[in-house]
Amino acid sequence: MRTMKHRCHNAPQYLRQPKYPGLTGRTVFWLALCSCLGLLSSPGCRTMDFYDRGLEQRAAQPELEPPRELAKVSLPAYCLEPPDVVQIEVPKMVPLPPYRLEVYDVLQIDVIGTLIDQPISGYYMVEAEGTVNLGPAYGSVRVVGMTVAEARWAIEAHLRQILRAPEVSVQLARASGLQPISGVYLVSPDGTINLRQYGAVYVAGLTIPEAREAIRRHLSQFLDSPEVSLEVLAYNSKVYYVITEGPGEDDSVIRLPCTGNETVLDAIAQVGGISQVSSKRIWIARPSPAGTGCEQILPVDWNAITRGGNTATNYQILPGDRIFIAHDDMIAFSTWIDKMVSPVERLFGFTGLGASTVRSLQTMGRGYNRTRSGF
Repeated sequence: MRTMKHRCHNAPQYLRQPKYPGLTGRTVFWLALCSCLGLLSSPGCRTMDFYDRGLEQRAAQPELEPPRELAKVSLPAYCLEPPDVVQIEVPKMVPLPPYRLEVYDVLQIDVIGTLIDQPISGYYMVEAEGTVNLGPAYGSVRVVGMTVAEARWAIEAHLRQILRAPEVSVQLARASGLQPISGVYLVSPDGTINLRQYGAVYVAGLTIPEAREAIRRHLSQFLDSPEVSLEVLAYNSKVYYVITEGPGEDDSVIRLPCTGNETVLDAIAQVGGISQVSSKRIWIARPSPAGTGCEQILPVDWNAITRGGNTATNYQILPGDRIFIAHDDMIAFSTWIDKMVSPVERLFGFTGLGASTVRSLQTMGRGYNRTRSGF
């Protein structure tokens, strides 16, 4: 009895007494596994990769060979698109004339012919009283509400009361009512850059010089001769993708910015190399022009690139490229077998657990009856 319990502890009752002699649970499992292997190895079966490779047979013309390591090309002039991030600098912000001075405006005042120990040269703020304080030797002059030219005449007239022949120069250094423009901006989904109180400027599809000129023309409606500098901080609109095929599971897709200098080796390094479930079958799927109806497939010889330093297939990455890393066929097959066998094993396990529980309850009942009969 002890031997029987050890042998059939995890087997259901109906398997220990099969309907057909010699047909046990282990036999059923191996028969199912052999049937699956036979189906996979039959001539009518296809491989687990269902990608139609018919278009890969078309070779490119020699004069149209793609750029690669040691034979790279310069990308076309970069055009701004959402969601690029740019840095805009406007160092000089002078309102269009005639501008009336306001409180807290900053004036640059230079005077020739002042006292030797009391020069007037520098930046002066229009104080809350509307005056400009020229120092203890010269006093204050009211300039609020005046234009820059009127302020120069007022300051010169005031200094003529103290100095013999002063020569005055006045410029507006900063207007308090103007909101600063310099900063970091995001190209919005509608292709514009929002300059806050100065409105929006459409820059999508423009090169850097063209976008700079568009912003300068727009600001000319509010500022006098604005100077604009523009720099791209994040090239977010030009990207490529590294797709790692999963062995019977979801594929992994990583989106990376394209700076124009990456090769296949750089792209694989960006994602941490080839994973354990991947093979060394790699190719680039390059987008084709609209309406061509064909695919551009560039096979990659990974061993030649890494072991031999061969640059023939270490292609330069272009915006929109898809670098596809195929899965390992053995791991994919093992995963498929696990998916097929796992439900059967789980079913056998549940059935065996139920039979074992019933057997344990029966054994406990017999022991209880023997105990009662012994008294």
